[in-house]
Amino acid sequence: MRVNECVGCEGFPCADVNHKAYLVPDIGIDPEKISIVMISEAAPPDSNDYYYAGSEGLFEQTTVLAFNDAGVGAASMKDILGLGIYLTTAVKCGKTGYGIKTPTIKECSLILEKELALFPRAKVLMLMGDVAIRAVNYLAKRAGEKRVIPADSTYRIRGAKYTFQGKRVFPSYLQAGPSFFIEKSKRRMIAEDIVAALKLVA
Repeated sequence: MRVNECVGCEGFPCADVNHKAYLVPDIGIDPEKISIVMISEAAPPDSNDYYYAGSEGLFEQTTVLAFNDAGVGAASMKDILGLGIYLTTAVKCGKTGYGIKTPTIKECSLILEKELALFPRAKVLMLMGDVAIRAVNYLAKRAGEKRVIPADSTYRIRGAKYTFQGKRVFPSYLQAGPSFFIEKSKRRMIAEDIVAALKLVA
């Protein structure tokens, strides 16, 4: 299965993102082998920095570092995929500013909903940052369920048990991109969340 052949944006209605930086994972993958889906914020401005663009890509580099922080001997995205972990973004286009507006997150959550449905054996969702958290809360709202993650700082809500449609959900911090290098405390917490998620699917 190639994810970008199964889901995607058709109308590109969002005004606050760069449509030229639109990316849905273009990789061959066996959905039956995926047990964890890690969702980060938005596609990078440069497609060469995306998760599956190669070892020089910033998203791959910081994600591999995050897994190494967690004690996982990963050297590449191929290694991470081999662990049954699929990575994607909540918003499929690149940002044009610091934040992403609510209507854009809501619109892109429609794509994310279809994308998650491709992985019926996934047991864990890792929400890397506020945009991913908000996107999954929109999924729950459309399903007639209460919000998955409460409205509070990630620091306060980490460690509690959250579930959505039978999956365990971990709210965490953004591991993709330059922000990963800035705050060591967040980097430590990301590693802790990865360890906890892997224990669940071991």
